[in-house]
Amino acid sequence: MTQEKKQQLEQQLWNIANTLRGKMDADDFRDYILGFIFYKYLSEKMHAHADYILKPDNLTYFDLAGHKQEKAYMQAVKNSALDELGYFLKPTELFNELAKRGNAGGKNNFILDDLSKVLTNIEQSTMGSESEEDFGHLFEDLDLTSSKLGKTENDKNELIVKVLSHLNEIDFDIHNAETDILGDAYEYLIGKFASGAGKKAGEFYTPQQVSSVLAQLVTIGKTKLKSVYDPTCGSGSLLLRVAKEVKDKNMLFYGQESNPTTYNLCRMNMIMHDVHYKKFDIKNEDTLERPQHFDQRFEAIVANPPFSAEWSASPLHMSNERFSAYGKLAPKGTADFAFVQHMVHQLADNGTMAVVLPHGVLFRGGAEGHIREHLIKDKNYLDAVIGLPANIFYGTGIPTCILVLKKKREHKDNVLFIDASRDFEKVKTQNFLRAEDIAKIISTYKKRASEDKYAHVASLNEIAENDYNLNIPRYVDTFEEEEAVNLKAVSKELKMVEEKIHATDTTIADYCKELGIDTPF
Repeated sequence: MTQEKKQQLEQQLWNIANTLRGKMDADDFRDYILGFIFYKYLSEKMHAHADYILKPDNLTYFDLAGHKQEKAYMQAVKNSALDELGYFLKPTELFNELAKRGNAGGKNNFILDDLSKVLTNIEQSTMGSESEEDFGHLFEDLDLTSSKLGKTENDKNELIVKVLSHLNEIDFDIHNAETDILGDAYEYLIGKFASGAGKKAGEFYTPQQVSSVLAQLVTIGKTKLKSVYDPTCGSGSLLLRVAKEVKDKNMLFYGQESNPTTYNLCRMNMIMHDVHYKKFDIKNEDTLERPQHFDQRFEAIVANPPFSAEWSASPLHMSNERFSAYGKLAPKGTADFAFVQHMVHQLADNGTMAVVLPHGVLFRGGAEGHIREHLIKDKNYLDAVIGLPANIFYGTGIPTCILVLKKKREHKDNVLFIDASRDFEKVKTQNFLRAEDIAKIISTYKKRASEDKYAHVASLNEIAENDYNLNIPRYVDTFEEEEAVNLKAVSKELKMVEEKIHATDTTIADYCKELGIDTPF
């Protein structure tokens, strides 16, 4: 029943999202619909919390209007809400009140100004409180004055009222503590938007099947984690996926994201999954240039950095302890190893990191080859290399790989290579890892044994003999011997073809003779 309800909610939300589709491009209507869903969620949480606080006095939140102790009660509710929820909304600012006001009497009543004020008030309610940074500028991408919503103010208002009214009819079921249906539905919408966003999808979303692999790799053998970190966290899907792999959910989430819009989306996603604002610390900055969690170490690190991105590669970085020990910086045009070095620096001694990267990191020479050798020969941090199928990321068809690194490895004399590139399901133009494909990767990693045409346990000497080139075909032989050619059968077939050609030529010659023309041969 839960799965059925989840799918129903996902479809309802997607149908409402499509109300905006004809008015604007995918990026814009994503920001509006996710923002409105988030506002409704905050409102329902606020309403439920206020009613809970007032229950001992036999009052509800809406009973306070005109009450002789309204001011005192309201202040008590506000103080509690700021501590527990991180924000505050008055009864008149709740989502359902605004939605009903906009559609009262079946008319298109003007609510844009009120809605704009409410969204501003949510952020301002946190000023001076512990949650101020977590809620600051959350709604800055919801520009209610944008011409994308309509040519006139009435057109804009009509569209917004329609969307709010549809959302108001949906039960978010926030009182159900046993499931995370709404959070999963929110994640579903983010994935749907990513599937249609082309190259931009990589900026904010890691496909769920890839997230699952990374999350399982960093949680093997663990029932709880103190912390998880993603230096390029996008919408936060990877961080949240790690939490699903451990029994004890009492962990801290850390992340950094350079894109302001995606940074807002990540914070919304955290809150929508009921992660308390005191449990996450997401920063909006360039990770390589201005790391925000520099002195912290994390038990689990996952990442899907932008593939072969540019960075400054400034010589000043050579004095930074993230890079100084390697003697060389990652090239300016391919920052892949810069992200790896950053993650290694942040990794706790008992931690595991898993990062998705383009195949080039396995074999490119120059500075990257030097860094790769240092990680294996001098540090001995590389634990596994896993090749993934091509075309599993939105917006790019390149094959990718996962590097698993640990500072204290159980298997110090070898590195596991897995070639999972041929195990997938093709759906339209996209490739997907199936549940059985993911299970095979994880079980192979746990067993750590060679398997014909799929996995190979390579000694460090073997890797050294390959000059620290990690190209997977050097270690996992996937060559399929072709069936032997029967030369006698081929000769016989060629002879039959020759006879047919001769018969055809004879027929053509007869026709040409009848027509009194020369034959074409």
